[in-house]
Amino acid sequence: MSAGSSPPFQRHGDDEKHVGKAAARYDDDTSLNSSSDKEVFSLQSVDPGLNAKMHLVNNAIDEIGWTGYHYKLFVLNGFGYAVDSLLLLLASIIQPQAALEMKPSFTRALTMCLYIGLLIGALFWGLTADIIGRRTAFNTSLLICSIFSLVAGAAPNWTVLGLFVTLSAFGGGGNLILDTTVFLEYLPSSKQWLLTLLACWWGIGQMVAGLVAWPFMANYSCPDAATCTKANNMGWRYVWFTLGTLVFIMSILRITIIRLKETPKYLLGQGKDEEVVEVLQWLATKYKRPCSLTYEKLAACGTIGTSKSKKGKWSTGELMVHLRGLFLTKQMGLSTSLIWFSWLLIGLAYPLYNAFLPEYLKSRGAQTGDSSTYVTWRNYAIVNMCGIWGPVLAGFMCEVKYLGRRGTMVVGALVTMAFFFAYTQVRTAAQNLGFNCAISFCLNIYYGTLYAYTPEVMPSAHRATGNGISVAFNRLMGITSAIIATVSDTSTAVPIFICAALYIIMAITAACFPFEPYGRRAA
Repeated sequence: MSAGSSPPFQRHGDDEKHVGKAAARYDDDTSLNSSSDKEVFSLQSVDPGLNAKMHLVNNAIDEIGWTGYHYKLFVLNGFGYAVDSLLLLLASIIQPQAALEMKPSFTRALTMCLYIGLLIGALFWGLTADIIGRRTAFNTSLLICSIFSLVAGAAPNWTVLGLFVTLSAFGGGGNLILDTTVFLEYLPSSKQWLLTLLACWWGIGQMVAGLVAWPFMANYSCPDAATCTKANNMGWRYVWFTLGTLVFIMSILRITIIRLKETPKYLLGQGKDEEVVEVLQWLATKYKRPCSLTYEKLAACGTIGTSKSKKGKWSTGELMVHLRGLFLTKQMGLSTSLIWFSWLLIGLAYPLYNAFLPEYLKSRGAQTGDSSTYVTWRNYAIVNMCGIWGPVLAGFMCEVKYLGRRGTMVVGALVTMAFFFAYTQVRTAAQNLGFNCAISFCLNIYYGTLYAYTPEVMPSAHRATGNGISVAFNRLMGITSAIIATVSDTSTAVPIFICAALYIIMAITAACFPFEPYGRRAA
């Protein structure tokens, strides 16, 4: 019987009895009942066949353990994190100087173009990765991003620049979804904390953007709109060319070095049990590790019924299967809703601070008597270096028993909130730099953990869809942040107070999450 032979969410009585008996019988054979609490959540009540098979696949991944393949995934998936943060900061870095040269009527249009591209990309790559698979989307998205990043530096006017920014962001919009999803679906449970540490690449991307911008923007930028021409304002173009080339190299390395095979958990959700065994046996053989999983063991668990639609891959029914799959139980529904709400909040707070960081640094620098272009971009690079270490600390914090993922997010959000309030009282150049470094560090404790937590508490068959919608909410609020920053004026403390208030709400929301992945395996 094929995996798609039963309609999603509903089976005939005989089929349900067959699946239930098969799963229960195999539970007895492999002692699944004694360790069923190892998964973050159980699907026994809604899809016992998938629940039993997922447990076996997790056992096999744990049996194989950490390998050289995982090292490659950590680095090459980390490229996606770096590119996403790099793109976000790149638009904010070049926007003021490009606007001086091109004299648009709405100077924050690039920020909106960036987030529109990221929004469409998150939805497109997130929804399709649950349909066409992780591998195709993983290899394609970064390559598209790199091509349009390269040509953006040659844009002749504001409209064309906005178009290239949108298209590069569309390609980059799927990176965070696919990087966390792919990495998690290969990770042994003892190393799941590395999903949080993966976010250190976000800080590396920020650091690289800051270091590249520092010499180019400080030395090749025009002073004002009256004297600004393309010839004396090449700095922002050099930044695009340099970083676009770097993204292109990253995209080629991802395709040529890792040679990603489809993830076993995606294949399991598609009912391709033989391919699941092939991938895991290939990994075990390549790195000389044991793997006792066989097709017969998976087949003995019966069929699955909550992962596919009978109407075909590209039907509306398929999309609805993946959306409903995020709300299979009340706890899962509450978890999904709170996660999406958290992404809305961080989607406003993060860009409201980070996307306009150069403006904050410059305006506060002026107030403290230190507003030169050189100092502004030097501080920008230093602040972004500090952001690397937030996820590193978060990776260790989330493995502390009494903190876990939820406690780490609560602590990260509250400490960030405190530093935001403190930043409104900046009086010296040292305080301006110091508080920004502290905010960058603490902010990434929360953000890095949320990025890891989101896929951990979503079912694998619908993980990319749920992750994609989460990130889409984030991008939607990024568009809103450009409007708020314009209305509220980034030279005042108003945007900073808004950020601080949002982090209080984020801390409360994190404390209410129903699932704690610490000590458990992603299902």
